Amino acid sequence: MLVVRQGFGLSAVGITIGVVAAAGLTPALSDMLVGIQAADPMTFGAIALLFLLIAATASWLPARRAAYLDPTVALLKE
Repeated sequence: MLVVRQGFGLSAVGITIGVVAAAGLTPALSDMLVGIQAADPMTFGAIALLFLLIAATASWLPARRAAYLDPTVALLKE
């Protein structure tokens, strides 16, 4: 759970910084957008949720694998 919490926390901070930066850059990029508003909240929310799901999966898979590993085997040096 510690690995998942740390990975999820770092991802949440990164996503928050990214959303704020993207919201700040939308006026400069609004000429390139076709068919959506410059600050479409549905797009921002959907992408942030997608990235959170990817981060949760990327944190959970190694944590699950490590949970089944015997600690004595992991600490042995060859």
